[in-house]
Amino acid sequence: MGLTANSVGKNACGGSFTLEKNDGEKVIALAGNPNVGKSTVFNELTGMKQHTGNWTGKTVQNAQGHCSCGNNSYLMVDIPGTYSLLAHSAEEEVARDFICFGGTDAVIVVCDASCLERNLNLVLQTIEITGNTLVCVNLLDEAKKKKISVDIEKLSEKLGVPVCGTSARSGAGIPEMMELLPKVISNGSRIAPPVIYPREIENAIGIIQPIIEKKLSGKLSSRWTAIRLLDNDKKLNSGISKYVGFDIEADEEISAAVSKAAGYLSENNISHAELKDIIVNSIVHKAEKTAAECVSFDKKDYYERDRRIDRILTHKIWGVPIMAAMLLVIFWITIEGANYPSELLFSALFSLGEKLSGFLCECNAPEWLNSMLIDGIYRVLAWVTAVMLPPMAIFFPLFTILEDVGYLPRVAFNLDRYFKRSNACGKQALTMMMGFGCNAAGVTGCRIIDSPRERLIAILTNSFVPCNGRFPTLIAIITMFFTVGASGFGKSFLSVLILTGVIILGVILTFLMSKLLSSTILKGVPSSFALELPPYRMPQIGKVIVRSIFDRTIFVLGRAAAVAAPAGLLIWLLGNIHFAGGSLLTVCADLLDPFAEFIGLDGVILLAFILGFPANEIVVPIMLMMYLSTGKIVEYESLDSLRNILTDNGWSITTAICTIIFMLCHFPCSTTCMTIKKETGSIKWTVTAFILPFLTGIILCALTANIMRIFT
Repeated sequence: MGLTANSVGKNACGGSFTLEKNDGEKVIALAGNPNVGKSTVFNELTGMKQHTGNWTGKTVQNAQGHCSCGNNSYLMVDIPGTYSLLAHSAEEEVARDFICFGGTDAVIVVCDASCLERNLNLVLQTIEITGNTLVCVNLLDEAKKKKISVDIEKLSEKLGVPVCGTSARSGAGIPEMMELLPKVISNGSRIAPPVIYPREIENAIGIIQPIIEKKLSGKLSSRWTAIRLLDNDKKLNSGISKYVGFDIEADEEISAAVSKAAGYLSENNISHAELKDIIVNSIVHKAEKTAAECVSFDKKDYYERDRRIDRILTHKIWGVPIMAAMLLVIFWITIEGANYPSELLFSALFSLGEKLSGFLCECNAPEWLNSMLIDGIYRVLAWVTAVMLPPMAIFFPLFTILEDVGYLPRVAFNLDRYFKRSNACGKQALTMMMGFGCNAAGVTGCRIIDSPRERLIAILTNSFVPCNGRFPTLIAIITMFFTVGASGFGKSFLSVLILTGVIILGVILTFLMSKLLSSTILKGVPSSFALELPPYRMPQIGKVIVRSIFDRTIFVLGRAAAVAAPAGLLIWLLGNIHFAGGSLLTVCADLLDPFAEFIGLDGVILLAFILGFPANEIVVPIMLMMYLSTGKIVEYESLDSLRNILTDNGWSITTAICTIIFMLCHFPCSTTCMTIKKETGSIKWTVTAFILPFLTGIILCALTANIMRIFT
């Protein structure tokens, strides 16, 4: 298969989808339940080169990519993972609407071979919408390990559509699947109904279908449309009307047929609610029967290993402590592994800065310009890169491995009851975990939450967990003031242990703030959601590293660098423009000092946090710049030398504790704020997300400082 570059669409299709396809390309929707390897199939087809964005008017993510097979070219659209097309969530609605109204030429439904029965519900619903369906039975390699076999030919015969077996991780079966696509695109309309309903419902469908078939002009399945008209989903009917070009509810002939069919059902004692139940049950029973005929198990308890592991990892008592211990190990690996690369980057980047400064001198650049470019903009960029890159390059792959193994859904399971008590959504556990890497990424991840109210709660509270940019400062302060007597492994372990305690405090604050929001400005009850615990899988280390570095690390670093450069210029200006006997930095710090001391800080610390709004990584270097009155960002030789500088400028244990609390609870960085504005589309909620942690941090610091003053 040849690959082409991806592109972003401009033309709306059905009012909700933006696609741009090359001449002669066919649009293929890629559907499937969550955790069936759909994204792996998509990446295998598109070479991991895709455009990612939102459906218009939705916060549900999509991806588009191009691929070709032989003389045929395709635009592949990875639609949201969903268990059903009956539209009980944003994902289901988007998936259904794209299949119906998105101009697709065919749909590939990806299934998990080890739990085919559950996946067949979506398959049957898709075939009911369009006969241009190709079923991809994926993860055959994992099914084989569990002694599960699927009769592909028999499954194709039962469903009436082509079926192909694949192991997408290794690429097995993908070429054969693509060779079937032309047949699917050309022959889809000739299949028999995938599900036969009870006689009364079939008769009701028969009343409507001939009438609607004459008017649809082949744009939609007349049988599926007849069923939906009986179901009387007003929102869907409006979408159908828009797509077919006339109001189906206002059409007298169609309206008369629907009324007649509804009357017939009523005469046979089938209410609207019972109709829905019968339709769902018929699909489920068909899926069960088909799976029973096409799937065989050599080992009936094939899933027992996963259940044994889950009894430990999701245990009511031990699940959360194990999760905390795993978090501790990940942070220890991240911090220990990042120390040496960070030192090398510091040395290399600051040495390069000196050479660039020398080059500007040789070019006879003015001294002020040299200082502004190198001491201001470049040094801030260098600091952010040296501090952020190594930890992210370690943390993100570790986090992605947890995703690949299947542990993160267990985290959501363990924390679900706590979020429910906070009147929030259990999926918030996953977005909170993403926030450890980057709060902006955590905010974007809130798209997985269906309820707008609960999504807002997750967005507003995401910054209560420290991101990658805050870890270096937290670790530095903890190491300097709380592990002074320790050494070697004991010192690093104690540092990470205290850091884990700080993070747990952030998680507790997330619960408390979620409860506060849900009891005040975002009142409501928690919604239920289906949480699938996928089978445990061996991670693909190579793809994990590539995906985490390019999709996450470089992306986050690029956004941070984009805001760090103008921040460096501002800091340099404030440090080098003098007013009333001192630099503007000094003047501002003096103005903030009385309030800062009340909350256990000083004016320099508070101003450093304010100027660190573009990137949390530059808080410490701004402090050093002001304490040493250098007018530029400087390095420190060691943590011992940094501790001496801080204590010489009045730092105490109280200052250290309050700075840690404020680093945990202060306003989100500029990148996160921009992401919040993009996700919510609201200045009001962006300001709320800014004020909530900031105000919390001020209150906690004030309480801590004044209580410690009483006892010291």
